[in-house]
Amino acid sequence: MRQSPSLNMCMVRAADTITTGTITMGMTIMDTTIMTMSPAAMTIPMKAMDMRATDTRATDITATTTGDTDIRMTDDAGAGVGSSLPLLIWLSPAFPVGAFAYSHGLESAVEHGDITDAATLQAWLDDLVRFGSMRTDAVLAACAWRAARAQDDAALDEVNDLALALAPSQERHLETTAQGGAFVKAAQASWPCEAIERLAQRAQTIAYPVAVSVAAAGHDVPLPALLEAYLVAFAGNLVSAAVRLGPVGQTDGQRIIARLAPALCEVAQMAAAATLDDLGAFAMRSDIAAMRHETQYSRLFRS
Repeated sequence: MRQSPSLNMCMVRAADTITTGTITMGMTIMDTTIMTMSPAAMTIPMKAMDMRATDTRATDITATTTGDTDIRMTDDAGAGVGSSLPLLIWLSPAFPVGAFAYSHGLESAVEHGDITDAATLQAWLDDLVRFGSMRTDAVLAACAWRAARAQDDAALDEVNDLALALAPSQERHLETTAQGGAFVKAAQASWPCEAIERLAQRAQTIAYPVAVSVAAAGHDVPLPALLEAYLVAFAGNLVSAAVRLGPVGQTDGQRIIARLAPALCEVAQMAAAATLDDLGAFAMRSDIAAMRHETQYSRLFRS
């Protein structure tokens, strides 16, 4: 197929019938002509049409009309580098770390009547943000990010070892290491960078906040954006678990996340300037719930 210099093409799919504007095909010029072509024949290498991306980096686009148009874009420089865009992908339920399988002890809290409605769930999560594991993870994430940016392997190993040691129960340890290991493997395959490779070569067991932070550092993701996104994703996953357990519905769940937003931002700002000396948490009922869950008879979650 050879296009005219003044190509003006508009396609409307109706079965396999394509309506075109002015286009040259062979030696025949058609104006608003109906042509019928098989789907297999309509593979158009759009790169040959001298199309360019909005920036100066090479972009390879292929459109194939088999049902809906399928457009694949590859950028040799790496999409989203230097922005917070990767966080939307890494911390989404679509990224294969298995976060949906962990309740962080909420299932046990529901079983024992500690969480019964939206008010008790919000109070539980607010304590985790301000005084518990979410605060701890934020400080660890900040320290890991700075160590990775400085390529200080000894400091990064210290943060990772401390993150593993601070897990208060066997299932909490499983929760952070299983997700951390899965994150590193997925990042190596889809978002490779030197920082992740260095971490994978040195550490066999990796805590989840450390894994996410090293990837963020390797892709120039700003620290404040990392901390806010990590905490929101953490809270969102626990609310999702609570919705599946039954004490709250979806609307109440979203209200709780909205009400937690100020505390999440406050802790993110604190953690951005924190060091390992600022670690300190006390959310005993949450830790006990995580321990009780290990012997709970009937359960949906791994923690």
